Amino acid sequence: MKPVQLLDPEGHLREDPQWPLDVTPELARDLYRRMRIARRFDDEALALQRQGELGLWLQSLGQEAAQVGSITALRADDHVFPSYREHAAALCRGITPAELLVQWRGNSHSGWDPADHRFHIYTLVLAAQLPHATGYAMGVQRDGSDEIVAVYFGDGSSSQGEASEALNWAAVAEVPLLFFCQNNQWAISTPTVAQMRAPLHQRASGFGLDAHLVDGNDVFAVHAVTRAVADQIRSGAGPALIEAVTYRMAGHSTSDDPTRYRTSSELDSWRGKDPIARLELFLTREGWFDEEYRSELDAECDVLAVETRRVCRELPLGDIASLFGTVLAEESSALAEERRRYEQRIASYVD
Repeated sequence: MKPVQLLDPEGHLREDPQWPLDVTPELARDLYRRMRIARRFDDEALALQRQGELGLWLQSLGQEAAQVGSITALRADDHVFPSYREHAAALCRGITPAELLVQWRGNSHSGWDPADHRFHIYTLVLAAQLPHATGYAMGVQRDGSDEIVAVYFGDGSSSQGEASEALNWAAVAEVPLLFFCQNNQWAISTPTVAQMRAPLHQRASGFGLDAHLVDGNDVFAVHAVTRAVADQIRSGAGPALIEAVTYRMAGHSTSDDPTRYRTSSELDSWRGKDPIARLELFLTREGWFDEEYRSELDAECDVLAVETRRVCRELPLGDIASLFGTVLAEESSALAEERRRYEQRIASYVD
């Protein structure tokens, strides 16, 4: 199966009768704006982590089209289960920079109420959100609602046992669930070719799901396929899976050095397929991208950057000493000694 592609890396658009999409200036500009904002936020968060303001950060660099194209094709009341890299999707759902950063600053497990945005909190344990999404979709099914559930995960997560369990149970129970895999080619340092012998969309078909493969760097293709598949699920056709072929242009996280396991030529090849640059080529060719629009968007991104830095630094630093009381119901002697040594060490830093 070849990935569905409507917009090629050179910015040329073609029609596909199977996946129709009315590409208007409004739609193209909106998708482009959302991807630009997501990337600028991602850049600022990376800088904040390097400055010691965040404990860790996982970039979404290169995966903006997969996230923006899919989340904007869903209804606002469709409940979404993300993993830990869905910053672009979260921003599209109205989650603020402060709400996104609080977890990575170590203040809280999450900064937002899932019910307010129909967007669950981040899941750091690989594939744990897949059974959760399946169970939630079973509840939606029993409620008789016409909403659907969507769950994001990566190619590495698909190797976990929970992924197989969720795919199988979702198919058997025929729940209204859309599995959306961002295949970014690397599970930390393990390439896709070392993870699986058959592509994920083929494995999903084996479980009985309707499965699709899409160019994850083509925001139009992702949007068109997700919208059509979501409508199909909403009509009662059962669960489906979309595998979006994309690329993680940064490291797995800020603690990762990707130069240790992948070549610069590979990275350069994927940079030539950059989803934002691809859409900008199209907008320019169509005459929908002028200097006024560029200036307005650049200014909006600059404002976002300033706001991101401000809200991050205003988030209070957590009291690490308080964490010792959340480990065990009753403090053990070993834990008490560890706490004592920590407090002693901290006290030694005071002049």
